[in-house]
Amino acid sequence: MAGFLVNITASLICPHGGSVSIVSSNTRVRAGGAFVATMADTFTVAGCPFQIPVGAGTKPQPCVTLRWIAPAVRVRIGGQPAILQTSSAISLSVEQIPQGPPTVVATQTRVRGT
Repeated sequence: MAGFLVNITASLICPHGGSVSIVSSNTRVRAGGAFVATMADTFTVAGCPFQIPVGAGTKPQPCVTLRWIAPAVRVRIGGQPAILQTSSAISLSVEQIPQGPPTVVATQTRVRGT
């Protein structure tokens, strides 16, 4: 699916409202004045409040990272697929338990990809 390219200044959140920061290995291609995110980049979640019930209490199980499932098909940066606003991903806990899909709240709106 076509969508705007996600850059490192984009606003992403996990399914529970934690904010996502992007550390990009791309140092060549920019969109909206910032480097474009690729599948090889690190997407770290901070501030996820999610907990699961365990017995009489709860166990913290926050989202800590994202794994992209369906990045751009036709756009590659340094050999890696670019991340689009419409790309599919899953948020993961420390134990690599899927937590749900993240949301791209805002990104640059000038460059599109498929």
